[in-house]
Amino acid sequence: MTPITEVEGRRLALSNLEKVIHPATGTTKGEILHYYASTADAILPHLANRPVSFLRYPDGPDGQLFFTKNPPPGTPSWVRTTAVPRSEDKDARQVVIQDLPSLMWAANLVVEFHTPQWQADEPAVADRMVFDLDPGAPATIAECCAVALWLRERLAADGLHAYTKTSGSKGLHVLVPVTPTPSEEVSAYAKSLAVEGEAALPGLVLHRMARSLRPGKVFVDHSQNAAAKTTAAPYTLRARVEPTVSAPVTWEEVEEQQNLVFRIGDIAPRLARYGDLLGPLVDPEQARPLP
Repeated sequence: MTPITEVEGRRLALSNLEKVIHPATGTTKGEILHYYASTADAILPHLANRPVSFLRYPDGPDGQLFFTKNPPPGTPSWVRTTAVPRSEDKDARQVVIQDLPSLMWAANLVVEFHTPQWQADEPAVADRMVFDLDPGAPATIAECCAVALWLRERLAADGLHAYTKTSGSKGLHVLVPVTPTPSEEVSAYAKSLAVEGEAALPGLVLHRMARSLRPGKVFVDHSQNAAAKTTAAPYTLRARVEPTVSAPVTWEEVEEQQNLVFRIGDIAPRLARYGDLLGPLVDPEQARPLP
């Protein structure tokens, strides 16, 4: 029998709590739900007012994975949805995770959370910029750290403040709060920095996705600033063999190229120590205009 839990006045059916989702660590669905409940204060501000896309992996990372933007069948009426611009579907809507009940409802589906760089009430007007640093073997996250540090300095020269998190997979994300700017302008600026980075660090940086060029270099993926693209949200769990998290990190950790792999058990102690390192991303006072 599926247990019914009440979360802030909403009744939720939480299913298969003993099911192992991440086989390498034996992490169960119940432990995943506990993770999201305990980190809700940190993750919710980064999901607030943004249409969410889900990468679902209900049978674990070795099972079927499927990406969905539409509200899943059975979405409760109290879960907020918002209209989104989508050329192929004029009536498209997506879920917005605005509170603890909707977070726990979504987590029960076993998902990664992905969001665009803009908010629901201003589609295609970005309030943040992202660079996804993806290493091509034999390059590792150590090379990503070197590129992230170059980006931090280059952005600072333009008056922009950069913050970083692990992707939860192989690389790093560099994020920048910006005053609301059309996504196409943010995309153009981000691409220009990726191109500049390739010129400045030709043996390390790549601004194109061409697989033949990837070995030993870091692809600076600027394309996720396009209005139609999304990026793994801060604190989301990833569909990996181990329960790795897209976790904020300090620039000192990046400089030291420390072991930047964090699992669900690491996040509560980090929040207790640092608070939300990405808090400035959701503080409009920290946003700066593009040059």
